[in-house]
Amino acid sequence: MEALNIALVTIGTLTLVLSLVSGLLQDRAYLPSEPMAAATLGVVLGPIGLNLLHLEGFDDPFLVLEQFARITVGLAVMAAALRLPSGYVSDNDRGMAAVLVPGMVAKWLVSSALVYALVGVPVWIALLIGAVVTPTDPVLAGTIVTGNAAERYIPESIRNLLTAESGANDGLAYPLVFLPLLVLQHPLDRALTDWALGALLWGVGAAVAIGAAVGATAGWIERQSSEHAFLEESSLLSVTVAFTFAVLGGVKLLGSDGILAVFVAGLLFNRFAESTDEIDEQKVQETVLRLFTFPIFVLFGLVIPWKQWLELGWSGVALAASILLLRRTPMMLVFDRFVDDVDARGAVFAGWFGPIGIAAIFYATVAHRVLGTEIVWSVTSLVVASSILVHGLTATPLTKLYGHAMDENHRQSEDTDRSDSSSAFADG
Repeated sequence: MEALNIALVTIGTLTLVLSLVSGLLQDRAYLPSEPMAAATLGVVLGPIGLNLLHLEGFDDPFLVLEQFARITVGLAVMAAALRLPSGYVSDNDRGMAAVLVPGMVAKWLVSSALVYALVGVPVWIALLIGAVVTPTDPVLAGTIVTGNAAERYIPESIRNLLTAESGANDGLAYPLVFLPLLVLQHPLDRALTDWALGALLWGVGAAVAIGAAVGATAGWIERQSSEHAFLEESSLLSVTVAFTFAVLGGVKLLGSDGILAVFVAGLLFNRFAESTDEIDEQKVQETVLRLFTFPIFVLFGLVIPWKQWLELGWSGVALAASILLLRRTPMMLVFDRFVDDVDARGAVFAGWFGPIGIAAIFYATVAHRVLGTEIVWSVTSLVVASSILVHGLTATPLTKLYGHAMDENHRQSEDTDRSDSSSAFADG
């Protein structure tokens, strides 16, 4: 009970302080990001620091982390779906398909090759770790694409691209993760059959179908209730949060991919629901997400495997740096031509800010539960911590640099247009 009270005080105080100064954190390059501050608090309060909080009292600490991460990612992908303009994914189907299918496969193979080369694990373990770190995290990405600084410096096209990708590929990583997981547990022919029928057909196909049907139905009902004044404001503000939990839990009970179903359901709900209510619903969703985001990063700080990191040595450092540099940016430079309103500079920016976070923690804890091997968690946690640190430190300065570069290009373009107009007038 004492540990619970300590957790309530520390996490509550952290959430209060960070909420009051969130704009300042986004505007000052020398201040830590919110996830970085939360993870640091976990380290300070954990076994390596003051030893005030720990998860060893639970029968399976990784199970606690897994379920907390699953709920947080579910809230995050719903928030991402509500944040997008209605119909964004279908209107940009060519670009999204390129980024989410060959783009994800490219990220998976690059990450896996780096793990295999630098850590020296078996091929299927490398493919598993590569799949775990493939998805762009919607929680960390949300801290980059939301807020006054993001709206001021990052074009809407880039913000929408990062939001849509981070929301979709958390669920779409499901078959990538379960292919090596199944191969490591069963003979190859059985593993491939289970993967095609279970992970791909049922895990992805059913999740998309169920999410779309439930989301469209819930959106239509919400619109009708709003038009007929059946909804009170207090009920309205709880709709999307309750909807997230219902879809996440219900689809999981059916054995499908609950995270992907939540994102698809959010997209369809966003399209069919009353548009005037969506702003309030989005704000509540973002607020509840913040209440889960800080605790999950504190929990991550508590369970960092420092000993295993030291055993990885410089190969672990090289791996984390290589994955952050090579996993995503080259892919975005290749596929940016398929994405509307994204040039080479925008592709580099979007390529760099593809953070690795809670989604990777979720899949790593699933792999740890299924296989019982430590190496997946050791490597994944190191990459996640590196992403929290590096992307947290670079978010503000690179966002401002990108915004200033865009403004300079815009001014040069206007000067060129005025010069051309003046020349044409003089010639006339």
